[in-house]
Amino acid sequence: MKSLTLRNKQHKWNVADTVTSMRMAATLFLIFLPLKSIWFLAIYTFAGLTDVLDGWLARKSGKASEFGARLDSISDLLFYSVLLTRLFPVLYRNLSVKIWYAVAGIVLVRITAYATAAVKYHRFASLHTWLNKLTGVAVFLLPYALMTSLCVVYSWAVCILAFVASVEELAIHLLRTDYLAERKSLFQ
Repeated sequence: MKSLTLRNKQHKWNVADTVTSMRMAATLFLIFLPLKSIWFLAIYTFAGLTDVLDGWLARKSGKASEFGARLDSISDLLFYSVLLTRLFPVLYRNLSVKIWYAVAGIVLVRITAYATAAVKYHRFASLHTWLNKLTGVAVFLLPYALMTSLCVVYSWAVCILAFVASVEELAIHLLRTDYLAERKSLFQ
């Protein structure tokens, strides 16, 4: 196995890193596939499953590392960038301007939550609440909704869920004195 150095710490390449790299390769394939095709959905689904699998493998094998976390973040950034460039034009054509105002409002609340956490905790803080996780799943399912006549209704449902999740995260940052990334809800 190859050894990598990150801030003077040795890192041995592991299965979780390989799975993350597979997500990066799959994401690059998405650039060339027709959006509303079975191949796009198959590769997209594979990439989504590897996103769940890599972290689980790293934790289960005791190989979780700073390098792996950074590789995962880079892979996520690549994945979301490709999806944004592929999905945005289609969504822009199919969704009303009202939904884009809703999305802007959600982004504003989310940025306010991040800024509040940065001031309060002196660090970037994003919580892994149940609502944030559910929002992630709902957003992940958006390309499947594009294949149906319910795309607009589904998009509104995702916006409502994302707004509630964003408000919950902001409320947690405003009301709590301690930062706990794995906090599951406002009521925990």
